[in-house]
Amino acid sequence: MPGRVVRVDRGLCDMATPDGVIRADTEYVVPRDPTKVVCTGDWAAVDPEGTRPRYVRTLLPRRTAFVRSTSSKRSEGQILAANVDHAVVAVSLAVEPDLARIERFLALAWESGAQPVVVLTKADLVPDAATRSYLVQDVETTAPGVPVLTVSAQDGEGLDVLAAIVSGGTSVLLGQSGAGKSTLANALLGEDVMDARATRDVDGKGRHTTTTRNLLLMPGGGVLIDTPGLRGVGLWDAGTGVGQVFSEIRDLAGNCRFHDCAHESEPGCAVLDAIETGELPQRRLDSYRKLLRENQYVVAKTDARLRAEIRKDWKRKGAIGKAAMEAKRGRLR
Repeated sequence: MPGRVVRVDRGLCDMATPDGVIRADTEYVVPRDPTKVVCTGDWAAVDPEGTRPRYVRTLLPRRTAFVRSTSSKRSEGQILAANVDHAVVAVSLAVEPDLARIERFLALAWESGAQPVVVLTKADLVPDAATRSYLVQDVETTAPGVPVLTVSAQDGEGLDVLAAIVSGGTSVLLGQSGAGKSTLANALLGEDVMDARATRDVDGKGRHTTTTRNLLLMPGGGVLIDTPGLRGVGLWDAGTGVGQVFSEIRDLAGNCRFHDCAHESEPGCAVLDAIETGELPQRRLDSYRKLLRENQYVVAKTDARLRAEIRKDWKRKGAIGKAAMEAKRGRLR
C-alpha cells in the first residue's frame, strides 16, 4: 500500500495512507547511508491492512532532499525533509538578521532541488518603515533570485502572500530556534497545532519547542513540514547551491581574464574590479570563499581524488610562497 511519512520516531513512523494515518515499523529500510534513512516527506510502500505488525517495505525515489552535515566530526549527512517543493527559511526581525547564516540555508535549499523562500518574521517588532526597508534590502542582496517576504503572525501581515506560495505542494519550514517557526506554522494551519513559546529575555534566543519533524495538512491546500530549530547549518556537498546563492559572483567570474581565476590578486579579475567599484560588497566575496572552502573540505572527506588535488594545490602554493620569500631575501642582500 502506498503512503507518505508524516513523522519518524525511534524506528517507527506515522504514515498517511488511503486507510488513514497508520503506525509502521522501519526495520526493513535501515540503510548504512544516513542520508537515505526514512524521513518526513518520504513516499513509501507499507504492508496492507490486516498485517500485524505493519512494516515499511521500500522507499520510493525522492524528487528533492534537504540534507545538512551533521554536527559530529564524522563524515555524515543528515536528511531533514524529502520531496519538498518550497524551502521556507524563517528569519526573525526581533534581532539583526545573520546574513551569513541565511546564505548557508539558501545554499542547502538550492542544492536540495526545492525553491527557497525567505520569510522575515515578527515584522510587527519593526514598525519603522525605513528601518524595515533597509533590513529587507540587505536580505534581498543576500538572496538573489529568492522571494523575500515580511510576515507578522501577530497581526496577519503577509500571511496571505506566503499561504498562496506554499499552497501548491510540500513546504519545509527551516530556521533557528526563536525564529517564530511554530507560531508561523500555527498561523498557516489556522489552529494551534505546534507549541510556541517566547524567546529568552536574556539573549533573545528561542526555546526548543519543536522536537520532531511533522508533516501537517494546510487548510488552503498543500502540506507543511515543521522542523526543530537548527543550531548548526553545515554544508553537505552543496557546491551547486553555493554557486546559486552567489550568482552575481559567478556571473562576474565569467568576465575574468583567466578561466581558473581565484579572485585573489590575478590581473584582469572582474570580481576584484567589482569590489573596487563598490558593485560587489567585500562581505559577499568573503562569505563565498568561506562556504566554498567548507564545502570542499566536507566533500574531500569522502573523495580521495579531491583530497589528492587539495594536497597538490597546497604544495604548489607553498612552493610559490617559498620562492617569493627567497627572492625577497635575495633582494635584501
